[in-house]
Amino acid sequence: MKVAVIGTGYVGLVTSTCLADSGNDVVGVDRDKKKIDTLLSGNIPIYEPGLLELVHKNTKAGRLKFTTDFATAVREARLIFIAVGTPQSKTGDADLSSIWAVGDEIARNLKDLPAGPPGSRVVVLKSTVPVGTNAKLSARLQSAGCDHIDVANNPEFLKEGAALDDFTKPDRVVVGVRKKEVGEVLRELYAPFLRTEHPFLAMTPESAEMTKYAANAMLATKISFINEMARLSEKMGADINDVRRGIGHDVRIGFQFLHPGPGYGGSCFPKDVQAILGMGRHLGVPLLLSTAVDEVNQAQKQVLFGKVSKRFGETLKEKTIAVWGLAFKPRTDDIRESPALTLIDSLLEVGAKVHVHDPEAMNNVRAEYGEKLTYADGPYGAIKGADALVIVTDWSDYRTPDFNEMKRVLNKPVIFDGRNLYEPTNMKTLGFEYHGIGRGLQID
Repeated sequence: MKVAVIGTGYVGLVTSTCLADSGNDVVGVDRDKKKIDTLLSGNIPIYEPGLLELVHKNTKAGRLKFTTDFATAVREARLIFIAVGTPQSKTGDADLSSIWAVGDEIARNLKDLPAGPPGSRVVVLKSTVPVGTNAKLSARLQSAGCDHIDVANNPEFLKEGAALDDFTKPDRVVVGVRKKEVGEVLRELYAPFLRTEHPFLAMTPESAEMTKYAANAMLATKISFINEMARLSEKMGADINDVRRGIGHDVRIGFQFLHPGPGYGGSCFPKDVQAILGMGRHLGVPLLLSTAVDEVNQAQKQVLFGKVSKRFGETLKEKTIAVWGLAFKPRTDDIRESPALTLIDSLLEVGAKVHVHDPEAMNNVRAEYGEKLTYADGPYGAIKGADALVIVTDWSDYRTPDFNEMKRVLNKPVIFDGRNLYEPTNMKTLGFEYHGIGRGLQID
């Protein structure tokens, strides 16, 4: 099947590559010539495990191409995926300006083509969009003379760091369509990825749009819930790791997304929670739970700085603090809404010196902070001469360090563990002053 994917960012590049790998003829399109030049040179503009190798495989096979030539790509494609950004606007709502711009350009290039049967040319909204966007885009295309083009939704459920597995081995595929024939075209497209009997769920576009937001709001709720319980556990002398195990074995609850930490970040949860709150405001529907989820997360992002500030008091401005982990989660270089940046901003504001390390996100942080930070080539380089270490991202690189070496190079053996990577009793035995998240009292 001939496919054009508009946008070569995270979602667009993964979608393009995986669809090409299943045998489709795919063109990735982007107005950003620098991005396209990077892709044509054999590199990719993001870090995602396994993606670079898969891009190389499919470009070499001729199934995957990249271009800035929008017109040719969309005129030759049966399926046109829109995978452009819908960032949070100043009002908190999703900014759909890129969606409308792409839709208008599609109309300009396709309005003169002859009409075919339903499903012969389909625009697929892959971007996360508020409920009602499909209907608005359809009306926009029709008013531009493109009533022969169908518009479908296909929300993505990709986890950064595991996107290839999520795409090729999905829990489910959700599509929003108004015509059965359009649904069948998308079912055929996704058939290679659904051989393990995971469901293909066809529904109205409005339901598909809502499904994406509801899924992310639910996951964000679980994170904020366990973080709130961690804060309470710490005050009550309970250990949140024990509490987490105690509730996670209940099959109605489960363990996924029940890991206390410094708050959620990334490109999806913060933006999508704000977007769903915006939809509620416009419709006069108070979303009390989602409002609380957002408020809890904003407070949680201050927890690590609060612990550091309490420990050092007024002397913090004279201290050097090392930060391990800058990406919002491991296995990505994405620093959008990362809790590490909230911590760094607070440390710099009070005058502390900050040394940082991350296996993948250093260049992105350097582009934002410049020479305000000291960048280390390795974890031990970051803590050399530091008065404390703060762990923000749970990269595997940080799970089993050489504690003797850490004690040797730190000015003071003080660790603030934002991911509860280590056991407090062990750290005490090793001679560290250890501060976790919600760890409370331990069994002797």
